[in-house]
Amino acid sequence: MRAVVATSAALLLASGLWAQSASEKTSERNREAQESSSRDTRVDISPPKGDAKNHPDSKGAVADLEPSDNPSEVQEFHPWSPMKAMKDVEVGDYYFKRKNYRAAFDRYKEALYWKENDAIASFRLAVCQEKLGDKAEAKKYYEQYLKILPEGPFAKDAHASLDRLAKNQ
Repeated sequence: MRAVVATSAALLLASGLWAQSASEKTSERNREAQESSSRDTRVDISPPKGDAKNHPDSKGAVADLEPSDNPSEVQEFHPWSPMKAMKDVEVGDYYFKRKNYRAAFDRYKEALYWKENDAIASFRLAVCQEKLGDKAEAKKYYEQYLKILPEGPFAKDAHASLDRLAKNQ
């Protein structure tokens, strides 16, 4: 019985020392955490010596990127979602096959909202414009397609359509 009590006492004493040792390590870590070493690892982003002299116009190039002091001036980003654009083109094709050119036009236009300069949407929008009778807009979108993909899969069709529209005017 004395052996059990002695062993239990030794275990309690050892666990107390272990707990004290663990708490000392924890407090040491906390002390280290409060001392920041960020000054040692801070990246210097200041311009190189003589930069203003060597590149006098560089300040003007980034001036419009700096935030303005006028809170009423809103700077917005244009949304960009190629997946939504692809889905709009797909739905536009569905309407186009059913000769619902107005609905197809709206979907192709929305595809260009999500992804400006989308070649396929531009070409198909031009075809819809031509079918709806707006020849000037059709010409604009055929030219936009050719600007994006001058040798693209619909380039011959776009050139033929532009020639046809020029003859009719």
